[in-house]
Amino acid sequence: MKRPTMADFDSLADKLPGVSTDPASVRRRVEAMEGLLERMFVVPGINKPVGLDVLLDLIPVVGPTIAAVMGSWLVWEARNLGLSKWQMTRMFGNVGIDLVLGAIPWVGAIPDFFFRSNSRNLKLLKRHLDRHHPATATIEGGVVGRR
Repeated sequence: MKRPTMADFDSLADKLPGVSTDPASVRRRVEAMEGLLERMFVVPGINKPVGLDVLLDLIPVVGPTIAAVMGSWLVWEARNLGLSKWQMTRMFGNVGIDLVLGAIPWVGAIPDFFFRSNSRNLKLLKRHLDRHHPATATIEGGVVGRR
């Protein structure tokens, strides 16, 4: 049996409905994933947004691993957009730090309030998109494509 290659995965993605590799589609997908992982709902009283990343940290060992796999998907999308190896290393570093901090049972959710690896990775990805694919820039708060 032949081992799958990146080209095999890319061709599969092209065949799936609604999954496109164009920069605008990638931007929408990564923004949605970041929202799910970091800003799914707001905690009443402290007005702080949290997401699935924090909730998964409450499940010892398995939860942080699942969150790291989901966060690594953002790096996969970055690879598809042609980010440099240095930028992808930074993104994987953010995911790794989040994994290590989240590995502390139950207490690991606390650092996720302050170190939002997926938001950092989205910022790196958006900077690349704004620079290399300006047509995907969006208007947010009166400033084009920047937060």
